[in-house]
Amino acid sequence: MNNSYFDGGLLNYIGTAILAGLITGLTFGICAPWGICMMYNWKIKHTVINGRRLYFDGTAMQLFGNWIKWLLLIIITLGIYGFWVNIKLEQWKVKHTHVL
Repeated sequence: MNNSYFDGGLLNYIGTAILAGLITGLTFGICAPWGICMMYNWKIKHTVINGRRLYFDGTAMQLFGNWIKWLLLIIITLGIYGFWVNIKLEQWKVKHTHVL
């Protein structure tokens, strides 16, 4: 049985988190999909499961389209759809996560 492990480092994580936070904050959340993709890509590219490294092929532009759709659904449903957004985001991430 091959090992599973995570090989991400603290300094690289801090740098990525600061950049993602700046991108999101300076655009007042409009570019949040770019920050989300940066952080998730960092997490996935440092993850090995059963000896096989994971990779993420989702792009911020793909997520941005969903982001707008989800925002409109939240507005239309007076916030109720917000309960599903985290699940939809997780489904999108898993759909774009693969093993080498």
